Amino acid sequence: MALASASSLAPAPWRVIVTRPGREAVVWAEALQARGVPCETLPLIEIAALPEPEALAQDWQAVPGHLAVMFVSANAVRFFMAARPAGLPMPSCRAWSTGPGTRAALLAAGWPEGLIDSPDEHAPQFDSEALWALVAQRVQAAVAGGPSQPSVLIVRGADPRGQLAGRDWLSLQLESAGLKVLQAVAYVRQAPALTPAQQILVRQAVVDGSAWLFSSSEAAQHLLQACPDLPLAQAWALATHPRIALRLQQSGWGRVDLVPAGLAAQAESIKSLA
Repeated sequence: MALASASSLAPAPWRVIVTRPGREAVVWAEALQARGVPCETLPLIEIAALPEPEALAQDWQAVPGHLAVMFVSANAVRFFMAARPAGLPMPSCRAWSTGPGTRAALLAAGWPEGLIDSPDEHAPQFDSEALWALVAQRVQAAVAGGPSQPSVLIVRGADPRGQLAGRDWLSLQLESAGLKVLQAVAYVRQAPALTPAQQILVRQAVVDGSAWLFSSSEAAQHLLQACPDLPLAQAWALATHPRIALRLQQSGWGRVDLVPAGLAAQAESIKSLA
């Protein structure tokens, strides 16, 4: 299905601007369009490989000893699995994900389906809290069942300065339960350099009734960094989580609506709001 590009600027009665990273933005927009939601893609988070990925090979050597490896995103799966040293077998520990996109990436990479813990695709939220509800009992049993301290490796991204991206909520829960938490940086998340055509799209879409879909508050921050003088009081945003909605409201977006994280429910919600 062909998507409208940033250079195709004919106004529509309404449309959704999908701001996820490039690969995910295309997949998400195609899925929404298939459900009757007109979309354009404007990736506001750029995903890049690590400049020195050798550390990931070392992280791989310790994978068999972990209770689980938690992946924060499909990109975390792709970059981490690509770094698996030649000849090292697939892991036999559990993999955790917070949503169906990450779970699909794990399956595509060959992680055994029976070893994946992830919220159901119809869950109201895809976040650390939903994942914790699934794994808490297993974690507590592991802590109580052995003399050694179980460990979990969290695979995530970092910004260009090396600062970890994402929340620490799950790490705190795991540490409070008695687990050792390790972190592995698998990729870099950075602000994209918007083209002139994309900048035109931005300035049009904040005032023409378009709905900006945010599944990360980082994407909204990147938008304001690229175009700091936008009339946000006239703009409409859709947020996939209450935390994102709150940050958008605090940033001055004139209209902020909360939509479900799952694609099918999200499409119906967006159409009801348009």
